[in-house]
Order: sequence, then C-alpha cells, then structure tokens
Amino acid sequence: MAAARSLGTCIFCKIIKGEIPSFKLVETELSYSFLDIHPLAKGHALVIPKDHTAKMHELPDEYLADVMPIAKKIALAQGLDNYNILQNNGRIAHQEVDHVHFHVIPKPVADDSEGLGIGGVSWPAKSPTMDELREYHAELLKRLEDTGKL
Repeated sequence: MAAARSLGTCIFCKIIKGEIPSFKLVETELSYSFLDIHPLAKGHALVIPKDHTAKMHELPDEYLADVMPIAKKIALAQGLDNYNILQNNGRIAHQEVDHVHFHVIPKPVADDSEGLGIGGVSWPAKSPTMDELREYHAELLKRLEDTGKL
C-alpha cells in the first residue's frame, strides 16, 4: 500500500491530522469518520479516506473497501432504518470539498424537513429505448474490459 497523500490546505486532511477539531466516530488505518457540523439530520456523519484525492475514481481500492463497513457501523449504531449514503464527484455534482467523502444521512421523516431531500422535485428520470440501453450496455462493457475493471 502506498503512503496516503495529504494536502496542507484541505479541511478534511487537517481534520485527519487533528489540526481542526472534530466529533470523531470511527477511525481506522485508512479512514476517519466524524459528525457533520452542518447536519441535514441528527447523526449526519462523514466518512473520509485518509488518502487525499478529489474524486472517487482516483482513490485506491483499499480505501474504498474500508469506507462502507464504517458507514454501515454508523448506521447500525444509530438504529437507522432509513438513511442515505451520498458521495459526490465534482462541482456540478454538488461536491463542496475536494476530498473524497461519504455522507451517512439519517432520514427520520418522510418529508423533506429533515435528512436528504430533493425539494419536492422528482428524479429527472429518462426513458431510453431498449435498443439505446442495449447499445450503451455493450459500449460500457467494452470500456470496462479495456480498462481491466471487469
């Protein structure tokens, strides 16, 4: 395993190093989790890999493998039946901190008053034809094979 990368100006790297205080929940060799200081619901937590990368596809797999069990532990410890796991990549995808991070967001109520909400807007689902889906499926499988990720 390569040494974890860190960026001196990154708020999450500073939290990992203890330069900025946090309400730490679970820490492993590869990950760090803490309560969000601007929660969407009580118990909203962040799980961050200790390796500084801006986007998930840049992160080594061993860090990704460490994150989800921590998110699961946080959800179980809170007794959550309804929650969201959220991870954004890039500004137009609503990523605010350029360090990969996963939100564990409790959803205690059915409306948008607490937890992750979409503001009463429905998902902008598309309606591709089966032929369009089949064509893209074949294209994506080819790309996965070419990158050795399948």
